[in-house]
Amino acid sequence: MTPPVRRSSPDVAKTTLATPSAPTRRVFLETAGMGIGLAALSGATSQAQAQTRPMTSRGRSAADRVRVGIMGMGGRGNDLARVFGRQSNVEIAAVCDVDRERLGRAADEIVKWSGQATPPKAVNDFRAILDDPAIDVFVVAACNHWHAPAAILGVQAGKPVYVEKPCSHNPREGELMVEASRKTGKPIQMGNQRRSYPALQEAMNRLRAGELGRLSHAQCFYFNNRPSIGKAKELDPPAGLDFDLWQGPAPRTGYRPNILHYNWHWFWHWGNGELGNNGVHMIDVCRWALGVGNPVRVVSAGGRYRFDDDQETPDTQQTVFEYADGKSICYSGLSCDRSPVADHPDVIVYGENGSLAIRRNGYSIHDPKGKEIERNAVPSPDDLHIANFLDAVRENKPLNSPIAEGHLSTLACHLGNIAQRLGRALRCDPATGTILDDAEAMTYWSREYAPGWEPRV
Repeated sequence: MTPPVRRSSPDVAKTTLATPSAPTRRVFLETAGMGIGLAALSGATSQAQAQTRPMTSRGRSAADRVRVGIMGMGGRGNDLARVFGRQSNVEIAAVCDVDRERLGRAADEIVKWSGQATPPKAVNDFRAILDDPAIDVFVVAACNHWHAPAAILGVQAGKPVYVEKPCSHNPREGELMVEASRKTGKPIQMGNQRRSYPALQEAMNRLRAGELGRLSHAQCFYFNNRPSIGKAKELDPPAGLDFDLWQGPAPRTGYRPNILHYNWHWFWHWGNGELGNNGVHMIDVCRWALGVGNPVRVVSAGGRYRFDDDQETPDTQQTVFEYADGKSICYSGLSCDRSPVADHPDVIVYGENGSLAIRRNGYSIHDPKGKEIERNAVPSPDDLHIANFLDAVRENKPLNSPIAEGHLSTLACHLGNIAQRLGRALRCDPATGTILDDAEAMTYWSREYAPGWEPRV
């Protein structure tokens, strides 16, 4: 299928937001490096905007209004719109989706709950957001195959980026995101929001202080009871859905009704299975707790056991990551079977003096025999992660999850899936995560792209 000429690739001439009041396109000045400051927004602003935006020597004041554009108005995109909208002096300026029905519904809902004087502009193509110099921040909440290509274009357009997990569809995209953030001086924060939870930050500080002694292992778990997606034949896409633009960087395939709007997660062409979908949260916490980077060995077992349908990714997966300093992580994921154990922890960290069990809003400490001796629970809304990102944008404060760190956790998921698909253990370079002495496995390091959509830095 040949993409429409108007918006078929990022090389095609772009347009601004389709509204009479939209500003004309400006040339973005790229920063030379991180020394200029992650908060310095390089997009030009009009004189009137400058008068209403008191700028500091770093580029923005703490009270400066931030205008946000969001790509992907499904469940997560709408959630993020509300979280950003709750922050001080933030405006949801634009929303984007390739499905006109979802786009219109999202824009209407934002008008209802936000109280904004100006409703968000609703656009079909995310590049209209990138072209608008009045929009300060770009949020990527589209499908996994869009995360890295869109985020890279975002920072290259001069906009700090908040991208949903996993940050990439394949390992090479993650490497390119890290490089793009470094070269443009624009921050990219991944949506592994547990990094901003006060209770977990406290737990990590206690582990660093040596309360459990030497740490050796972490286990993490994910349970769900997802239904079958059935089997479907190719059909014409529904009216109002730009399926060509939805596919974007992915090589073209036919439309099937059991792919959109969520089940693409279970197809390798667009998604990364449950390990990349939710396991990345748990593995990120394990890495954080153990203080490890890339593994030296990865092995994975499991498969599709629950339903006979079109899904490709495992519904049952056990993955083990071994590290050079004698530590390991084990991920257990069940997409179609709930745990029968009430209050099951997400992560358990083991040390020589006991263990620490982590749940979404807190943690508990156990003695070497497993007896609980302390429990701490603190409400941990996603607002804290967004607030941290906005602090980085406005005041150059450190990110809780800079893209270099988010990439390491995402890369672990990619390695686990590669080991699963090949049915054998992988040996990896701990410095880069690169797979050693396995040319076939390295073919999964990147992917084929639709012409014109190859991410470049």
